[in-house]
Amino acid sequence: MSEKIKILTISDHPLSPSGVGTQTRYIIEGMLKTGKYQVFSFGGAVNHPSHEPQKTEQWGDDWIIWPVDGYGTPDQVRAMIHQNKIDILYFMTDPRFYGWLWQIENEVRAHVPMVYYHVWDNYPYPSFNRAAYRSNDHVACISRLTHDILQTVAPETDSSYIPHAVDGDIFKVTSPDEAYAYKKSKGLEDKFVCFWNSRNARRKQSGTLIWWFKEFLDKVGHDKAALVMHTDTKDQHGQDLEAIIHELGLVNGEVLFSRDKIQATDLATVYGMADLTICISDAEGFGLSTLESLSCGTPILVNMTGGLQDQVTDGENWFGIGLQPTSKAIIGSQQVPYIYEDRISKEDFIEALTKLYEMSPEERTELGLAGRKWTQDRFNFDDFISRWDELFTKTYEEKGSWQNREGYVPYEVREF
Repeated sequence: MSEKIKILTISDHPLSPSGVGTQTRYIIEGMLKTGKYQVFSFGGAVNHPSHEPQKTEQWGDDWIIWPVDGYGTPDQVRAMIHQNKIDILYFMTDPRFYGWLWQIENEVRAHVPMVYYHVWDNYPYPSFNRAAYRSNDHVACISRLTHDILQTVAPETDSSYIPHAVDGDIFKVTSPDEAYAYKKSKGLEDKFVCFWNSRNARRKQSGTLIWWFKEFLDKVGHDKAALVMHTDTKDQHGQDLEAIIHELGLVNGEVLFSRDKIQATDLATVYGMADLTICISDAEGFGLSTLESLSCGTPILVNMTGGLQDQVTDGENWFGIGLQPTSKAIIGSQQVPYIYEDRISKEDFIEALTKLYEMSPEERTELGLAGRKWTQDRFNFDDFISRWDELFTKTYEEKGSWQNREGYVPYEVREF
């Protein structure tokens, strides 16, 4: 291969801490390490102090990031593709944000293939997404549920299942001595520590968690456990979590907030300190925090929705507790006419939390280490990077770009 494959990525800013941004960064850095690629990125979904192009010290001209509002515009995509002779367009997040891009797919795909990393949370099968699915050369899916949806709604579209991954060399098991020392430094050495690491947004059920945790404490004792929440307590898309703990009287260390951004290595230490990590979202495309937790050897308590189902069990063994939803309400909007919203019950949650609390430390450790092995087997970083390298290389060689573009016909013939 005489020249590098040029990829344009569109996603959350790849240096941002969101799941979409993080996974895109993993993919980009993995591709750059092969020496085969040059990457141009639209960094979206954040407020930018400047829209000047950005470079990293490590990658220089091989990776240029262009801050954009939203996820960019048709004209920005046209300009980037034509000015830089892009070979592949990669984009990621759920379909609501890319209607504008698929509207110009006839322009884009005439020159370069489109590879979409698809995020979708739940059934029923979204037949309203069929046109969007068919507007891509390949759709990679983050969960088995998402892949089943793609294969059912648009079976003629090339697709694959490529779940998220975390770097096991960063998110690794903390030694017992280090975990205890960190726990003691926070005044938590005698407590059962539950960790929650998510955005404070409606679907994440942050307020519900605090309310139910209070009832758990009423049962086992307010001095026996603590909930550590790594989040923005004042997020405009969530609840005022500080108001909730004051309303419930949980102001004596029962609920602790971690508001500042921290390095991944420090986050791994927090996972190592915790006895379990909780995620009870009513909709969750994948759930990166729980995968990070398992990689650190800490078991999880999750709602059996979306990609969380892929993590908590391999079909036979469990790496924590997965709670089946007790209600599946159909909700929707003008963009998404229908989708299930999965809710667990308070009683099931408190029972599961009590079960994990009553386990011996050795039993929880065994459960967590089994989860660590599961992440290494199924969600390891090397396989993740290898799958994306294979997909991009295959797409480049078989679909081509510009002068040797193959596999795209800008029209179809129908019989009536």
